[in-house]
Amino acid sequence: MSAFPGLPTPPPVGTSALPAGTFEGTSVFVTGGGTGLGKAIASEFARLGADIVIASRKPEHLEAGEQSITDLGARVTTVECDIRDPESITTAFDAAEAAFGMPSVLVNNAAANFPVPAEDMSPNAWRTVVDITLNGTFFVAREFGRRHLAAETPASIINVGASYAWTGGPGFAHSAAAKAGVKNMVETLAVEWGPYGIQVNGLVPGLMPHEDMTDDIQGNLVRTHDKDAAQPALRVGQRQELGWAATFLASPFARFISGHTLVVDGANWQRRSLTNPEVITVRDQMGRGPFEP
Repeated sequence: MSAFPGLPTPPPVGTSALPAGTFEGTSVFVTGGGTGLGKAIASEFARLGADIVIASRKPEHLEAGEQSITDLGARVTTVECDIRDPESITTAFDAAEAAFGMPSVLVNNAAANFPVPAEDMSPNAWRTVVDITLNGTFFVAREFGRRHLAAETPASIINVGASYAWTGGPGFAHSAAAKAGVKNMVETLAVEWGPYGIQVNGLVPGLMPHEDMTDDIQGNLVRTHDKDAAQPALRVGQRQELGWAATFLASPFARFISGHTLVVDGANWQRRSLTNPEVITVRDQMGRGPFEP
């Protein structure tokens, strides 16, 4: 038990940082919005009056997300969408427009990830993660951007990233490379589309435990004796904190913020030690034996 207080705990779920009705009359399209952090982001937009469009490949995720938003008293529709497939994305946006009009906010949250040593990674594993996380994020942003360019309407895009886009991520070579591409995409699209009124930002979560984490990652968390003490904030993040950051970035109060990636992790990714701890290989951390070709 630390003798230090750490960063204060956040206000409770349901508290909003922005004025009530900030997103009234606004449609928000959230990929992977049925579970985990995507659902938390969608919920905060819903609390502020937005109509929510949840996109996912999995019917059970669509059902869970729809129920969650309905319980908040907000309007919601769900669209089945495989973000690797541009035709599926087009169909999903057509359905979103038919329900609530053209979405003016896009949250690119859907991604794929699982830990694996690079030497054990199959070509299919590499392609799958890059295809969903990088290619899918671009395909969805492209469809959204093209519609607003044609309509000459302002819009906001938030791409959910990861801090190892800057640092690399042992055990996550596929995801780290893809997320580095996503971060770069934020910076490129912000410049290209800014003159047309389209704002593009990134949003990076820290450790915010949720049910959508892979079994491997959840297992690692279970094996960690005290997750709070391993954070500079002396606590893990709460899902609503990511939702508050997302709603701010897309709000009228952040219109001059574009091309920026906001990290919401209590400074965890910037942590350094005066003396380096003993190196433990990724294989050892994952409980794998010696590499066998």
